Amino acid sequence: MADALVSTAVAGTMYACSAIAAGYSLRKVKTDELNHKVPLMGVMGAFVFATQMINFSIPGTGSSGHLTGGMMLSALLGPEAGFLTMTAVLAIQCLLFADGGLMALGCNMWNMGFYGCFVGYLIWTAFMRRGMSRGRIIAASLTGCVLALQLGAFSVTLETLASGITELPFAVFLGFMQPVHLAIGLVEGMITAAVLLFVFQTRPQLLHGYGQNEGGQMKTPAVVAILAATAAVTGGFLSLFASSHPDGLEWSIEKVTGSTELESASPLHLWAARIQESLALLPDYDFTAGTNGIGTSFSGIVGAILVLLVCFAVCFVVKAMKKVGK
Repeated sequence: MADALVSTAVAGTMYACSAIAAGYSLRKVKTDELNHKVPLMGVMGAFVFATQMINFSIPGTGSSGHLTGGMMLSALLGPEAGFLTMTAVLAIQCLLFADGGLMALGCNMWNMGFYGCFVGYLIWTAFMRRGMSRGRIIAASLTGCVLALQLGAFSVTLETLASGITELPFAVFLGFMQPVHLAIGLVEGMITAAVLLFVFQTRPQLLHGYGQNEGGQMKTPAVVAILAATAAVTGGFLSLFASSHPDGLEWSIEKVTGSTELESASPLHLWAARIQESLALLPDYDFTAGTNGIGTSFSGIVGAILVLLVCFAVCFVVKAMKKVGK
């Protein structure tokens, strides 16, 4: 979401909701989980950052979508560590690449992180209750991603309605948002299933709910290394081939207003925009025009590394907090 969609009251409310979710996650995440999954948390954060840069076209619509990654993170890391990882991804995107509004960051954390990680985890555990199989992984991935995207899209329309600073009619806006995000959710579900099936085949112990000590064709470091290499290739190379069509939200706004951009001239919106401009390393993931995608590759690699480092830092802080609390 861009800042132009949200009022000060809604922005503050959603920051509070996301802060509560983050605080809960910091308190509930288990130290022994972090000890085993610190490398995976950092690498999966980098992987999600890189894959979010690749917009895929939605046939017949003129729109595009990208992976959000919450369901994938929750299946591998659990809901709390997954949410903290997603928070790191969204914060880096917002602050260093001006992707998503600063005022709307709390909304984006909730819409993309909370539903994907916490609701997605409920779906994951429901499907895995009777044991883990390829079919259940595929079904959970599709169901969880579709549900998370539908809830996120619905929340965007509610937050926009509650803000009341745009002329987007709720029913019409909702009518465009839900179907296009259903299509995006199905594609994300297939991508998520592919990644989780790879882990299931190579190192199933990394998946929540596996419950066995044996199985798999690789050791954990090898699987993490493959995921890290995939993140590097995705961010540094595949991102160059991302669709140029507007994403599902921008497309929906364009269908209603005729433009993908909305403007807001309130003092707080302008103040937030100035802060973003001063912090942004590469706005919109690129250098100046005519650089032939060098900035995109740079952004994909550097952003992924920064997310990885932030995730490591979060793990260090959490473990330090747990130690002090004993």
